[in-house]
Amino acid sequence: MSTITVTTWSLEQTSAADLRPAADPGDGIRIMRAEVPSPEFSRFLYASVGGDVRWTDRLGMTYAEWQELLGRPGVETWVAYDRGTPAGYVELEAQDEGTVEIVYFGLIPAFRGRRIGGHLLSVGAARAWDLADRWPGLPRTKRVWLHTCSKDGPHAMDNYLRRGFRLFGTAVEEETEVPSPGPWPGAAV
Repeated sequence: MSTITVTTWSLEQTSAADLRPAADPGDGIRIMRAEVPSPEFSRFLYASVGGDVRWTDRLGMTYAEWQELLGRPGVETWVAYDRGTPAGYVELEAQDEGTVEIVYFGLIPAFRGRRIGGHLLSVGAARAWDLADRWPGLPRTKRVWLHTCSKDGPHAMDNYLRRGFRLFGTAVEEETEVPSPGPWPGAAV
């Protein structure tokens, strides 16, 4: 098996004032929280957004594992819609001591390059900062963080930096190269 060198960057905001929102792209773009945990819908988003950039870690999860993950307090999925069609999503997860991770973020390939990503990331980061307002018992958010890597899209890092995230860590690893799974096995992307 061949390997590839993957660089992973960790970024953070330590104050809600760090967020620099992107402009709303208009043209029928709406961002809504998926308030009812749905393994089917979340797996669709995960596979559709991450299929061409080799997101594979959740593909083998069972329905029960998806259900358990999505049902945890402080886990939220925010979905961008273009005139009613899902265009991308951001998944938030509350962690210890007021930390919220943006676990997944991205757009379905057909919706990239249309200024939706900056707006979706802005809304996702803002919702990370006010997560405790929707989850009684969780501490106020003190830090929002995420990671991106060299396998992600070419504009990912720039989008994070433009939204006010700051680099706090870099790691380089060799990974086994896996083929792009596409949105479902055997699909052309």
